[in-house]
Amino acid sequence: MTITWYVVRASGILAFVLLTVSVVLGLAVSGKARSSRWPRFAIEDVHGFAGVLAGIFIVLHGFALLVDSYMPFSLSQLIVPGTSSYRPLAVTLGVLSAELLAALALTNRFRKEIPYRIWRRAHYANFVVWSFALLHGLLGGSDTGTVWAELMYTVSGGAVAGLAVWRILTPAPPAREIATEISPSS
Repeated sequence: MTITWYVVRASGILAFVLLTVSVVLGLAVSGKARSSRWPRFAIEDVHGFAGVLAGIFIVLHGFALLVDSYMPFSLSQLIVPGTSSYRPLAVTLGVLSAELLAALALTNRFRKEIPYRIWRRAHYANFVVWSFALLHGLLGGSDTGTVWAELMYTVSGGAVAGLAVWRILTPAPPAREIATEISPSS
């Protein structure tokens, strides 16, 4: 195996962990979780930064796959879902997850120019991104089956599922509080 194969593996794992951190923090913030140690704006900043870092490691993951000689991929196999002959379902889920994350990054970039309700509804697609990334790792990851990887996927899945249930059961804030959150001064 070459050094690029280790970069492929490490960048994919780091991208998934960072994506999980971003989703967990997003669920916590949207559910009005409070921390005595961290103000809300700091949690929101870490949430966004983890998402950006996840995107960077996804790009690194794809680039390393392009240049790797052990398991070579073409650019079209990394962009067009369903064109890879290597674990086609797993690769397709990874491609779709990455492309959907890129689309969501655009909605975040133009958050102030689009209506809040549209941005919020689009933001729910992060659950699809995360779920596809989880399945991509489980079905295509070369480390799947190791104790540490199974533990990582189990803890990540439990954290996201648990917080999603908590968030669903948490009453929505009054409309006035939502309007305050999205005002230009916040």
